[in-house]
Amino acid sequence: MRRTTISLDDPMLDELHRLASERRISVAALIREALAQKLAAHRPKPRSLGIAASNHTDTAQRTSDERPEPRSWR
Repeated sequence: MRRTTISLDDPMLDELHRLASERRISVAALIREALAQKLAAHRPKPRSLGIAASNHTDTAQRTSDERPEPRSWR
């Protein structure tokens, strides 16, 4: 395990100490537990390109023979 430093305001630190004392665990253990839960719940955003506007509202209705002329990406 490696050490790190975090900065907390006084009310948050007081609450951490109170909760750790209530649960009879160290403040470090409480912080590790909270971080583990947060990291387990994290779902990264997909790295897809998404959907772009083609300015053709009937593209899905056209057959493969009736495709619009290709346009430059620029």
